[in-house]
Amino acid sequence: MSGKDTSADSGDSTGFGGGGAAVELARAYDVALLDLDGVVYTGARAVPHAVEALTEARKRGMGLAFVTNNAARTPKTVAGHLVELGVPAEPEDVVTSAQAAARVVAERVPAGASVLVVGGEGLEVALLERGLVPVRSADDEPAAVVQGFAPDVDWKVLAEASYAVGRGVFWVASNADLTIPTERGIAPGNGALVGVVRAATGAEPVVAGKPELPLHRETILRTGAKRPLVVGDRLDTDIEGARNAGVDSLLVLTGVTTPEGLLAAEEGRRPTFVAEDLRALLTAPVTATRDGDTWTCGGWSARVADETLTIEGAGSRVDGLRAACAATWAADSPVDTTGVTTRLGFPATALAPGLTPASATPTNP
Repeated sequence: MSGKDTSADSGDSTGFGGGGAAVELARAYDVALLDLDGVVYTGARAVPHAVEALTEARKRGMGLAFVTNNAARTPKTVAGHLVELGVPAEPEDVVTSAQAAARVVAERVPAGASVLVVGGEGLEVALLERGLVPVRSADDEPAAVVQGFAPDVDWKVLAEASYAVGRGVFWVASNADLTIPTERGIAPGNGALVGVVRAATGAEPVVAGKPELPLHRETILRTGAKRPLVVGDRLDTDIEGARNAGVDSLLVLTGVTTPEGLLAAEEGRRPTFVAEDLRALLTAPVTATRDGDTWTCGGWSARVADETLTIEGAGSRVDGLRAACAATWAADSPVDTTGVTTRLGFPATALAPGLTPASATPTNP
């Protein structure tokens, strides 16, 4: 972003850029469009403070929509998991990339058309809701192919997709995430499986999920949001998707994005606000201020000189991160940020997938 970037927070939350609100975020935005894994829960466990923060945000009048690139599970299943964690949710509160993909297909093919499914129950249910007929063979003369992740997608399933796509059948992917986190580590995601069909056919799918616009559009249509706030933990899907849609975003540091990765974020992946966790929804953001080449926030000041970022002060580590990001993003050339985040008190960690060191440019996954 330009030198006009600001950062905002009252306590834990941190904002950059012109979305600063005079009241707490839960009152400034009508609907929070919440990513799930890394934001609300991590696997079977709720993220610390998430349940309490979301319950209070809803009490203050903020609508909650749970938006996920996961096309395998149905909204009913996702809502059930949220309820088990203590988050009040109905299936209608959940919006999936499968639903977005089904709408894209329905707008392209005749009502009642057959659609070849590469994926799980979530895709089948979404297609049925649109009056389309899920099939599993290219010999069923499908009018489209829709592909989403499921753990049982194997060579035979990918071959059926390749046969149909190779004949020129319209192809939609629920999302293009290359990896997914599992309890055992990082595993191939739908984007990797899409790559198999791409390699076999030379074709390119229409992508429905984040960061592309169809999922955002689906969410707005279902929620009626007038001033939404995208809340996520990934720069390459959640935040880039918000930027593509022209809406404000909140990045929480409870998921995959590290402070180092945030400092390295390219212009199209910079959030409006940053926070430790979802408690930021209950606070009013403040701004970092600029005096010459120095940015200050809370007890911290940051500046870039000779392409190196330096930071001084004490206090909230997120205040310091806000000032550091503002100074780094305002620079006109690559910035060496080595040691800054450990100076602020963040643990040394590896960058999120798809990011290079802070002095380099992130790569598109």
